[in-house]
Amino acid sequence: MSGRLDGKVALISGAAKGQGEAEARLFIAEGAAVMLGDVLDDQGEAVAKSLGDRAHYVHLDVTREDDWKRAVAAATQSFGGLDVLINNAGIIRIGMMSDVSLDEYMSVINVNQVGCWLGMKTAGAVMRGGGSIINISSMNGVIPGPGIMSYVASKFAIRGMTKAAALELGPKGIRVNSIHPGAILTDMARAGLAGIEGNPLAGLPIPRIGEPEEVARLALFLASDESSYSTGSEFVIDGGWLVTPALI
Repeated sequence: MSGRLDGKVALISGAAKGQGEAEARLFIAEGAAVMLGDVLDDQGEAVAKSLGDRAHYVHLDVTREDDWKRAVAAATQSFGGLDVLINNAGIIRIGMMSDVSLDEYMSVINVNQVGCWLGMKTAGAVMRGGGSIINISSMNGVIPGPGIMSYVASKFAIRGMTKAAALELGPKGIRVNSIHPGAILTDMARAGLAGIEGNPLAGLPIPRIGEPEEVARLALFLASDESSYSTGSEFVIDGGWLVTPALI
C-alpha cells in the first residue's frame, strides 16, 4: 500500500519534539524522506535515528541564514530534492508590554517571524514544482491575547507572509498555506496551563486540549497532493475556540 507522501522530501524545523516530531513521524510513515532541523541536537538526532534511513537530522537555528542554507542543501543532497517545508519552530515569551524588554520582544520576532521568512526564502528557491510550504502560525495569529504581544505580532506576521509568498511562489508551482493551532499538548502549552485547576477548555465545542498528532494530520493533508488547489489559505485547528465568544 502506497503512502500519501511517497517520493516526497520534507524539511521540518523545530522537529526534535512536540508538533515537529509528530509531523516527522507521520510523514515517514506516509512514505516521505524527512530532514529534521532543530537546535536541540541530542533530541533531534535521537528522533531521526528512531525513524530509520529516510530521516536525517541537521542543526538548524532558524534565525541564521547560513543554517537554513546548510539545512536545505542537506535535504537536497541526501534525498535528491525538496518538496515540502514546514516552518514549525517557535517560541513564546510571557509578559505585559510594559514589562518586556526590546531584546525579549525581538527574540520572539527573530525566531517566529524572521525564521519563517528565511525558511521560505531559502527553500522556495530550490523546491520542486508541486511543492508545499506549511507555516505554523497560531490561533493568536487570528485573535490577540494579553501578555503575549511579541508572539501575537509574529503569528499575525506569519499569516500575512503566507499569503504574500503564495502569490510570489505560485508561478513556480509551489503552494503556501498556514496552520493556526489552538491549545495543543506541547511543552509550550503545558507551561501556559501550569497551575490552572480544572479544565480551562471545558467551554469549547470540542472540550479538550489538542494532540500534536492532530496538527500533524492537517500538515499531512497540506503536504500531499490532496490539497493541490489550496494556497494562500488559513487552516484553523483549535477545537472551536475562535467560535466560542466566552473564551476569546
